[in-house]
Amino acid sequence: MRHIEFLREGLRNIQTVGTITRSSKHLCKGLIKHVDFDSAKLIVELGAGDGVITKYILNSMRPDAKLLAFEVNTKFCDQMRQINDDRLVVIEDSAEHLERYMREAGFEQIDFIISAIPFVALPKEVGQEIVGEAHRCLQKGGRYIQVHYSLVMKQLYQSVFGNVDVNFVALNVPPAFVLVSRKA
Repeated sequence: MRHIEFLREGLRNIQTVGTITRSSKHLCKGLIKHVDFDSAKLIVELGAGDGVITKYILNSMRPDAKLLAFEVNTKFCDQMRQINDDRLVVIEDSAEHLERYMREAGFEQIDFIISAIPFVALPKEVGQEIVGEAHRCLQKGGRYIQVHYSLVMKQLYQSVFGNVDVNFVALNVPPAFVLVSRKA
């Protein structure tokens, strides 16, 4: 998807897209550096957008691993379906149904979750449900990795996981925070 098309989609659907610019390569690398790709069998991406982060994940994954990519925007899902990789499963549904799709894919737990869901634009209860579902589905020691453009939602991850490590990525428009929580 071209940058101008992403801008239009972001302006049309800012509540579900959450931004008007694609993630920079610096942000993509800042997100995936928290994933142990050598051990990960199941990775989940929440709010996958048009697949810019998805491609970075796939380029680092083991050949036998799976990536479940959740996205509610139909245009973005259509774009991601163009990615020719058998390890990718595009799910055009809300992340609230994470456990169902994880089990349908034949897994009991998730190793890593990378999320770009714009929680500040969603009702508080929906955000709490999604992060709670992510916590329940993660394996012990698994990581939940979330991108935000402010620290306003940090307390949500702290309350669910009991820990949050904050990383700043300046080379992105806008600059971003990568919040990383580990399931104890």
